Amino acid sequence: MLSLFFDKDDAGSGIPTRAEVRTEDTWDLTPLYATPAEWTADFARLQEEYPVLAEFRGKVGESAAALLALLKCDERISRLIEKVHHYASLRCAEDSSDPANLARESQLQNLLTRIGELSSFVTPEIQAIDDATFAAFLADPALDEWCNRLEKIRRLKAHTLSAAEERLLALGHSATAGHDETFSQLSNVDMKFGVLTDEKGVERTLSQSSFSSFLQKRDPEIRKRAFRQFYAEFADHKFTLASTLSNSVKADVFRARARNYPSAREAALFQDDVPVSVYDNLISTVRANLGPLFRYYALRKRVLGLPEIHHYDTYVPIVPSVEKHTSFDEAINLCLGALKPLGEEYCRVLGDGMRTQRWCDRYESRGKRSGAFSSGSYGAPPYILMNYKDDVFADVFTLAHEAGHSMHTWSSNRAQSWQDADYTIFLAEVASTFNEELLTHHLLSQTNDRTMRAYLINRQLDDIRGTVYRQTMFAEFEKITHAMEEAGEALTLDTIRTAYRGLLDVYFGPDFSIDTELELECLRIPHFYSAFYVYKYATGLSAAVALSEQVLSSGDATRYLGFIRSGGSKFPIPTLREAGVDMSSPAPVEATLRLFARRVDELEQLLA
Repeated sequence: MLSLFFDKDDAGSGIPTRAEVRTEDTWDLTPLYATPAEWTADFARLQEEYPVLAEFRGKVGESAAALLALLKCDERISRLIEKVHHYASLRCAEDSSDPANLARESQLQNLLTRIGELSSFVTPEIQAIDDATFAAFLADPALDEWCNRLEKIRRLKAHTLSAAEERLLALGHSATAGHDETFSQLSNVDMKFGVLTDEKGVERTLSQSSFSSFLQKRDPEIRKRAFRQFYAEFADHKFTLASTLSNSVKADVFRARARNYPSAREAALFQDDVPVSVYDNLISTVRANLGPLFRYYALRKRVLGLPEIHHYDTYVPIVPSVEKHTSFDEAINLCLGALKPLGEEYCRVLGDGMRTQRWCDRYESRGKRSGAFSSGSYGAPPYILMNYKDDVFADVFTLAHEAGHSMHTWSSNRAQSWQDADYTIFLAEVASTFNEELLTHHLLSQTNDRTMRAYLINRQLDDIRGTVYRQTMFAEFEKITHAMEEAGEALTLDTIRTAYRGLLDVYFGPDFSIDTELELECLRIPHFYSAFYVYKYATGLSAAVALSEQVLSSGDATRYLGFIRSGGSKFPIPTLREAGVDMSSPAPVEATLRLFARRVDELEQLLA
């Protein structure tokens, strides 16, 4: 989720201020708080109420009743935290140039640090209960609805420190996470990319949001200028960006070692109970199937009539005649048509949310976070942030993607209790890419036009390329950089660039022209500040391909709907196994890459 914000000097940029955006194009946050004053009142209530947690110190293991009282108190305070945090983060995302929005986030972060410090005794005391007593507690019917959460806490016993040590880690959290804020402020606020003249001779602001639009222009010179001008700004800040990324890796390794994990990667995967073999199988399977990707680049180069192919040539649609403008309302209709196999309720809820309940903040504005995301909290609408552009058809797929997240949240919250509703990112990426697969199938089924089919197949190829091949390259980069830090090697601008260049050479192949600017790409990926996250995009799409084929071939969405209702009631691997996909095997990834190879064959025939 990359972002760029503008200050008052950009008044002539053509990008509206927040005040200039139509209300109907913004999200409605009143289900959270009708006014900022209501948020302030809840924030004050949180300040008053959280100290009651201290009353449970030293008493957690006394009885099942004492444990239940703690859990209910923690739920009350946690749900209040969730609500105030949700509102503050969404307001900051809509305009981070607003001092009031920044102040809310800062206030809350400081308070959360204090709450984390005070409540740091909870997990160690639960884990200190002896096994026989803990088993007796779980047998108490009063704790039935808490068993899943308690067992997950108990599982962390080997990686939980003493109360005093946990307090120190809680106190240091903000300090060890500061690199993320530095990266965000630098890339979202300070960096300016200037303006570019488009194919119509109109000057347009180059931003992290508009960058993708420029890369889809038919004129290769526009793409090239956008690429070089964009990365020139990153080059001007490359040492600072390398420093923030290096410190992010160091913080990951520090936290993993402090909690007695063998590595930062194993620490990250432990939370979802995902074996390291799943991560390694992904990398090895993708590396073993790079041939179809290289063939696709060769096809793209030939069809576009390029003397050589560069990274900035990989996003423009191969088929120019279907370049089209799709309004946001038209995008909603396309998505709902594609999702009909999921049933009337699913489509009705999503349609109402997008059209009348204003779940979605639709368009770019000054100070708004770029990219797209879905953000939900228990009992509140599952909001969607978009920076929708009607000349970027990929944004229709982005809308379907985020709608998948939001309906996953809606379904889980309706079916599960608060403590079991929150699902992991590993599962989230299945629901989102599943929707994209249904959209692709729907659009292909709606046309017999050879050119349109070529366009849609090209789009699916680019989706698999970007989600499986590209995210796996990112995942391998994270594996390499963290291993370097754990081995005591220096993480400098030069070593980071060298590591990334090696991966570019492998994943793009010998016939691809790699510009030196692309070595800086690793410095602009915000997901690297949530390490070992991106591999879930690749596994998620692979699972989604399998699930979508099940639904479309059988006409029965029961197992899929059961999956999105399951929330966090089980770990990801068994949850997906129940839905019909075994991610402990490389088979789903291999099947997705076979689909890619078949689509390359079909596109070659269509464009022959």
